[in-house]
Amino acid sequence: MASIEIHNFEEGLKRQLGIQVIVYSSLVEEEARNVLRAALGQETAPVKHLGTAIHKLFKPLGGVELPLPHREPMREPPQFD
Repeated sequence: MASIEIHNFEEGLKRQLGIQVIVYSSLVEEEARNVLRAALGQETAPVKHLGTAIHKLFKPLGGVELPLPHREPMREPPQFD
């Protein structure tokens, strides 16, 4: 894969890219690739979040109903006199 280096990167653009990185929880390099893909009319890479990935992985297996134990009143705390 090729690498590029950008010289004289404007501070405003750098700040906007940093904001996008924070908003989409991605890396600077990945966000820059997404910007280039969008500018060239290509589809951007999907945003990957851990919770979404886990949900997508286990959704076909269906849900699980776990039995909840009967709740009893709280015990008295121990005395250490």
